[in-house]
Amino acid sequence: MKKTSIEVTVGVFLLIGILCVGYLTIKLGKMEIFGEDYYLLKAQFDSVTGLKSGGLVEMAGVEVGQIDSIILDRETQTAIVELKIYESVKLSDDVIASVKTDGLIGDKYIKLYPGGSDDILEPGDIIFETESALDMEEMVSKYIFGDV
Repeated sequence: MKKTSIEVTVGVFLLIGILCVGYLTIKLGKMEIFGEDYYLLKAQFDSVTGLKSGGLVEMAGVEVGQIDSIILDRETQTAIVELKIYESVKLSDDVIASVKTDGLIGDKYIKLYPGGSDDILEPGDIIFETESALDMEEMVSKYIFGDV
């Protein structure tokens, strides 16, 4: 009788441990299984050098979403970045999206600058007001070869 009680107790603790590890895996991996608490927007850039899927989208230093995917628009030869924006964040149609670097040689992310319009972007809309990434190699080569 006592051996069965110990086995059941160990089994319950093992089950709780596995559930905790599963929960932490989902939270730390930023996976979403229950519902979508974001909406998708697209932004059109001339260049997104160094930008990667899963990167941050910030506004005023606060994370408001993440980069879902980056594709090339074959017609306009521009980069289309799909952004997952938190449902609680409403963006006006004159918002400006800019590719920035975290630190001197850090990761690239998208920074949003709010606009003053009263019209709100709907899911699937495109942000046309964008600023592309600053290419340090291009700037250095211009400086070295005297094109500055």
